[in-house]
Amino acid sequence: MRAITAVTALASSLVLLGSTASAATDPARDLSARVSADGAQRHLIAFQRISDTHGGNRAATTTGYAASVDYVAGRLREAGFDVTTPEFEVRRKVDDAGRATVGGTSHELVPFGDTPNTPDGGLTAPLRVVPEDGTPGCEASDFAGQDFRGSVALIRRGTCTFVAKYANAVNAGAAAVIISNNVDGHLDLTVPGTIPGGSASKAGGTALAALAGQSVTLDLRHHDEVHLDRNVIAQTRTGRKDNVVVAGAHLDSVDAGPGMNDNGSGSATLLEVALKMGSRPKLPNAVRFTWWGAEEAGLIGSRAYASALSFEQQLDIALYLNFDMVGSPNPGYFVYNDPGLPYGSKHVEKAFSDFYAARNLGPEGLNVRGASDYGSFTALGIPAGGIISGGGEVKTVAQAAKWGGTAGMEMDPCYHRACDHLGNINREALGRNVSAAAHVIASYAVTTEGVNGVPSRAERAALR
Repeated sequence: MRAITAVTALASSLVLLGSTASAATDPARDLSARVSADGAQRHLIAFQRISDTHGGNRAATTTGYAASVDYVAGRLREAGFDVTTPEFEVRRKVDDAGRATVGGTSHELVPFGDTPNTPDGGLTAPLRVVPEDGTPGCEASDFAGQDFRGSVALIRRGTCTFVAKYANAVNAGAAAVIISNNVDGHLDLTVPGTIPGGSASKAGGTALAALAGQSVTLDLRHHDEVHLDRNVIAQTRTGRKDNVVVAGAHLDSVDAGPGMNDNGSGSATLLEVALKMGSRPKLPNAVRFTWWGAEEAGLIGSRAYASALSFEQQLDIALYLNFDMVGSPNPGYFVYNDPGLPYGSKHVEKAFSDFYAARNLGPEGLNVRGASDYGSFTALGIPAGGIISGGGEVKTVAQAAKWGGTAGMEMDPCYHRACDHLGNINREALGRNVSAAAHVIASYAVTTEGVNGVPSRAERAALR
């Protein structure tokens, strides 16, 4: 997962299917009951072992990622799915220089991907520090007390997304941005933008903050190398091919660690659902299960796939469901509720919300800002939604009261870190979310109309 922000409470009361079918004949309830945290955990163990034997991660273009693709594709082929692993190009960031120098002392930085390099000789400007008020850099008003024009803005990580902090600094007129970690270690981020940016360690950020107002010289340079990588696409052999339910998760980790929550949890959840559903379910609509590569580098795998779809192939997709970070150690139960998503997306939001509400979990909405693979499909006008158990968001007292866990602590303190290993997974949250995924996927495989509300193929064509 690349970036998330803005939580609001959801209210929901209607039953998802609105069907008179008994539990014994309800495919959604049946599949939801058959999937389990144990089943998903088995796949997580496989991903952890792959990471352990391939350099400590499963990042795009690495042998760890290739082994993850082979594992997922192999399990699906054994189960009888129609499986392909289409290739796509990945531009992988290679760091050439990363430092901030003040008064002859240099502090290590890691350049942001998708941001411009500093000029030859570096960029020299006054260092301005955004106050640490609990939500540093998350609001435009955080930049109001100082003149950030032409400066290097130093912002502490926390509460909102890196993208939001960076964007607010750009809007305040900053010439460059440094985001310092709030835990040990560096952050290797992709933040598309127009000014140079880099990350500092917690200690480095603290040291730089003590030098506020002084002149700092940034040397942030990187280049891209082109590699080939693969997605995994597996479709059921039964059901309508012109009203397909697409469900996806990104399979890659960041370089820093094995990526068990981000996003081994979503990948394992999706694989558990696919294998328990089987390749020939007696369901009206086909289901296309997808595992994307290079999400952490900018949704590259899903964008490559979506951009290659013809208009008729786009119309064959009824909706897209996304599963990214569903086993957070201090979990919440969030449903995507970005404003302005394509028509039909509100019904997807409601489907997940109703599932959680029926189990007294008090779901909340989250504006994910298109920062996971669903964004590649909403850009085409395809309805979409998803779930997430939280990343860098700090759990509130109210959230801890209804969900358990620890108030005042991030929902995933190991987000994008080496400690995102098997011990970083909350099994209870994983079990609830694999059940939610199974229920909603199977519900839409039964029908995408009626109370589920996603428009028919003809209506989708008329709306575009």
